[in-house]
Amino acid sequence: MSTSLTVPQAELLAQSWQLSLRAERKSPQTLKSYGDGVRQYLAWCASHDAPMASRASLNQWVAAMLDAGAAASTARARQLAVRRFASWLAEEREIESDPFLGVKAPKLDEQVVEPLTDDELRCLLKACAPAKGATPAEALRHRRDEAMIRLMFETGMRAGEVVALELVDVDLASGTATVRRGKGGKGRTVPFGPDASLALDRYIRLRRGHRLADTPALWLGDRGKRFSYDALHKTLAARAAQAGVIGFHPHKLRHTAAHRWLAAGGSEGGLMAVAGWTRPDMLMRYTKAQASARAATEARALNLGEL
Repeated sequence: MSTSLTVPQAELLAQSWQLSLRAERKSPQTLKSYGDGVRQYLAWCASHDAPMASRASLNQWVAAMLDAGAAASTARARQLAVRRFASWLAEEREIESDPFLGVKAPKLDEQVVEPLTDDELRCLLKACAPAKGATPAEALRHRRDEAMIRLMFETGMRAGEVVALELVDVDLASGTATVRRGKGGKGRTVPFGPDASLALDRYIRLRRGHRLADTPALWLGDRGKRFSYDALHKTLAARAAQAGVIGFHPHKLRHTAAHRWLAAGGSEGGLMAVAGWTRPDMLMRYTKAQASARAATEARALNLGEL
């Protein structure tokens, strides 16, 4: 991203950068996020005849995203992609130095995400119930979506972790699922209860009749393909719309799992282990929405006013 580096040259180098990221075993979600960010920045620079190595260009691009209505978190992720790309170019000596070294990320608003209520969860699950006379393909989709929703709001697994599950990763007898590679490359085992086990068993039994039953992926798509990250978002969004759940996104299920764990009396340490968190601040981020309500319930049980 030196002044002599053209957009076509940068686009070509971005492909090499992607190979480097794959060698580092970055997740598919990270690869997509980084790729989107760099492509959008290069396209913006080309359309505005702006120098790619300029901090002013980077800041103007971020400002344009925010002015167009992009969330601060989106702008932050896109800017991070460009900064990582520039750092890689400097390391590979494609440019003399990193032009964005020391550039600060956009400040994020502190958002409070409310967990789904029990009634909303029931509506989501009801939307997954197969209709009478459903075809095998329709029944498979319904059972698949119910199993995913139950697994996510009970275990707090990330959407990418759920999508990456293979058939061998699920042990119905012990009620556990193995996340082979979570965020940061860390694996873990997550437990699930009888209801999730039943939903998974129903789906897996229907899955045996699918033409791709011998493939390793746990989830099969509607058109005979492996179920993708984007497909999960689209499918669950459609279920939420059918259920009348407003403001839904799959990540809400992770917030919901965290809240339900603590509300049921689970320990913070146990929640961190199951959710795959290593920092207490992540625990607070995911559970602060209903912290006051949980504290009030706990206070009533303690009855500290009694003498």
